[in-house]
Amino acid sequence: MDASTLILCLGLAVGCALSARTLLHLFQLESYQFAGFFRSLRRNALKALVPGYILSVVGMVIYLLFQDRPAARIATGVLTAAAGAGILWMSRRTKEKKKFVPTARVRRLWITLGLSCFLVLLLPFWGAARWVFPLFLPLSFVLAALIVWPVEWGIQQLYLQDAKRKLKRRPDLIKIGITGSYGKTSVKFILDTLLSAKYQVLPTPASFNTPMGLTRVIRERLQPGHQVFLAEMGARHRKDIRELCNLVHPQYGVLTSVGPQHLETFHSIENIRETKYDLIRALPPEGCAFFPDDGGICRELYDRTAGNKRLVSIGRREGATLWAENLWVSSMGSIFDLCDGRDSVTCKTKLLGEHNIQNILLASAVALELGVSLKQLQRGIAQLQPVEHRLELKQQGGLTVIDDAFNSNPVSARKALEVLKAFDASRVIVTPGMVELGEEEARFNREFGEAMASCVDLAILVGPKHTAPIREGLVSRGFPERAIHTVASLGEVPALLASLTHPGDTVLFENDLPDNYSET
Repeated sequence: MDASTLILCLGLAVGCALSARTLLHLFQLESYQFAGFFRSLRRNALKALVPGYILSVVGMVIYLLFQDRPAARIATGVLTAAAGAGILWMSRRTKEKKKFVPTARVRRLWITLGLSCFLVLLLPFWGAARWVFPLFLPLSFVLAALIVWPVEWGIQQLYLQDAKRKLKRRPDLIKIGITGSYGKTSVKFILDTLLSAKYQVLPTPASFNTPMGLTRVIRERLQPGHQVFLAEMGARHRKDIRELCNLVHPQYGVLTSVGPQHLETFHSIENIRETKYDLIRALPPEGCAFFPDDGGICRELYDRTAGNKRLVSIGRREGATLWAENLWVSSMGSIFDLCDGRDSVTCKTKLLGEHNIQNILLASAVALELGVSLKQLQRGIAQLQPVEHRLELKQQGGLTVIDDAFNSNPVSARKALEVLKAFDASRVIVTPGMVELGEEEARFNREFGEAMASCVDLAILVGPKHTAPIREGLVSRGFPERAIHTVASLGEVPALLASLTHPGDTVLFENDLPDNYSET
């Protein structure tokens, strides 16, 4: 093989690696899970295929102009590498909702992709048609990810074992697991505030709720002075909670809710129920489980639990050890009496919605179990602040904004609509709808539109294809079509709001899909 062919192969490999940033970002957004990545490829086929097509066109043009000559091979290698650099530069300038982070894992995959492309291009069967190779960039990326997977698995195991050893050296540490289809992040931060009256608390930040997320927190943030570790536990697959419990070994377990979320990977509510209940199964005999009386699945799981358990409810219900009475819910927050059967205190909170009172009750029940008094809870509840992007109330340009953009599912979306309905001014919703609901997604979005019709005066739908069922639901309930506006992307919303709203209007931002679900 002559030098010109080596330069051609190297240039093509470099061009492919540099132009694969979008593929790397999609893989990262899907938590490096192949099944989710393949679904993202289908949704973003154009973004995935165009970079490779550009590189191939560059090579084809040079080949047609100069045929298979050494100078042409060198030019093809240099120009495709330059084209890859250009594609990388353009992708870095693209506005991203969740930024691409070139972590050590991403860099290892990037290098593996470049090397594997180079080695495949060296194979002689390509002949003069090596410029065709970039057309298979997504396939090359998957191959590189498979090659590097055993290395990544080994590194993860080393980190996991280190985190387990660190926890094992802390038998004094109180470990609390929190899971649920929705509400777990809110309960975690509420509990952090309430327990801080008595303990040094380490909560997992933001939505660090995966094995590697918890591992990182334990290895990097857990200090000898911490007395309580709050571990948020997320799940997309049947055994995810079991894996997290094997890492943390919680003594206390909080189940916030069970509902239709991530049905694309869970496939059924039954799988979600059993996955969430794995937290309760993992508790030791001396541990304690906490449930809300939702009148449904959580109540059933409470009744099914034989060990030490606590139940909270809005209004006094049979079996409840803590409940809220005399509720007054408004657009500015809530007032309620917190009762434990022996005493009660009147609590005020800035948090919006009745469902947040349930979250407060769950956190309060855990805090009471750990020795925090009702008076301390009263003070802590008054100090609670909204969690970012979870029914967070803001003032922007004369508008009252309810930011519930973190995520959405059928139950939490209904709760957000109830909050919006409590506002007196003209009410506007901005939403791309709900995702990851499997075969039921269209039905849930249509029902979302039906519920929306009686709660809003103006609907702005982001993404014409995905929000079509929402529009159908709105129209089916007699909502005027002139009050429905559809935009291609969230970037178009500010100008539209400026033209349609007036000072004092209330705008609910319900859900904000990440880049791997974008229609643009």
